Amino acid sequence: MANILEALVDFMKKTYDDEPKAPLHVGEVMGCWLYYTALAEEIPALEICLNTTIDDELSVIVKEGKDLGESQLNRLEAFMLEEGIPLPRADAHKPKSDPNAVPSGAKSTDSEIANLLGVKVASNIVMCATNLSQCIRGDLEKIWVELQSEKMLYGSKLKMVMRKRGWIKVPPYYTPPGREES
Repeated sequence: MANILEALVDFMKKTYDDEPKAPLHVGEVMGCWLYYTALAEEIPALEICLNTTIDDELSVIVKEGKDLGESQLNRLEAFMLEEGIPLPRADAHKPKSDPNAVPSGAKSTDSEIANLLGVKVASNIVMCATNLSQCIRGDLEKIWVELQSEKMLYGSKLKMVMRKRGWIKVPPYYTPPGREES
């Protein structure tokens, strides 16, 4: 899967790097601003998650999500500043604390943390797809494809951990009328 996404990004680089850059339209700017805001809010939330879980495997996947969010935030910020798009106010980072010092009633369970992260990843993927569909400029299209691809690959890793640990929430199975349940 990664090779297909990398090939798509390489194609877009070759196709769009020499393209003249028209001004961004208001939808492209709004997409950048909203995704930047989503990432800026996600990072402190993941820091809180890191401060409350003692599960080693979950800590690794949350840290990876935080690192990915910071990487995407920095790349999008550089693009926005280059294009003159004002940055939204970002929430402050959370200091590192001892998860054992947080009372159990004041922190989320590992399942809640994993599912929060899953919802966040899903919403990021949808935002990237929406922004990509509204995009006119090729250089910004390339950014949305890269960001979405990274979130999709990360989401696959997260889903494997959630499935392994029994944290994934599955809706009831549907059996059409007249068909026997298996």
